[in-house]
Amino acid sequence: MRFHVKVITGTSGEAIHVLDGLVSHDSAIDILAHHTDGGGLSDHVFAIMYLLGIRFQPRMSSPNDRRLYAFEAKGRYGVLAPFMGEHLDRKLIEANWDDVQRVITAFRNRVVAPSLILRKLGMTPRQSALSLAMREIGRIERTVHNLDWIEDKGLRADTTDVLNKGEARHTLSRAVAFHQLGRFRDRSHERQSHRAAALNLVTACIGLFNCRYLDRAVTDQRQRGTLIDDQRLRRLSPLGWDHINLTGDYVWSETATYDVDGLRPLNSEPESIAA
Repeated sequence: MRFHVKVITGTSGEAIHVLDGLVSHDSAIDILAHHTDGGGLSDHVFAIMYLLGIRFQPRMSSPNDRRLYAFEAKGRYGVLAPFMGEHLDRKLIEANWDDVQRVITAFRNRVVAPSLILRKLGMTPRQSALSLAMREIGRIERTVHNLDWIEDKGLRADTTDVLNKGEARHTLSRAVAFHQLGRFRDRSHERQSHRAAALNLVTACIGLFNCRYLDRAVTDQRQRGTLIDDQRLRRLSPLGWDHINLTGDYVWSETATYDVDGLRPLNSEPESIAA
């Protein structure tokens, strides 16, 4: 489920704003990896993700069109030479390493938002030495990821699974925000932020509700002797809402039966539950 909400303009690239959420969220989640599609990527994003200690694993739709980078001349790589870009500048990275570390420390300490710095770097007509050094670092990480993507079938499968869950989350949000058909029409940034936070809260509640009952169902089936592989459980998604009434009448029954954990019986369980 989502751990950070930020309202951005429709013309603003999402990738740089994702970085804001990764460094400024207040949840207890320890984020180890981030998956995304191939849109809006840049060498600077690859660099910052790596320096923050987060594995950046975007979906590469066409790896054959992606350049590889190395410190040596491309002629050294034989049949791979057509895929090699310009060689990396080691001295540029070394000369600006201290400045790069200062920027990353400012991100970690929430002194400045990554999106602000990346916009500044992109707006300068002539790239600074710091920008070029971060680009070189990002190209190293982009090359490593490209090679991993080609070689590791599991990485491709895991990334696709995560992105599918992300799309399911968007679908759930559109279903919950039925009144305005998923669109925010508020004019002020404050009201847009409030509406986004409220939508995030409702969808998080649905996810929590589903997680509790999925856990209950798995425990029940295991007690009945059904073998359930933990690896299969990783692919479950708590984002379904067919069983939830999003529109119409809401009826709270005073005769509903709950167990000691505050849960209703499963469909396969008897209606009466001992307290």
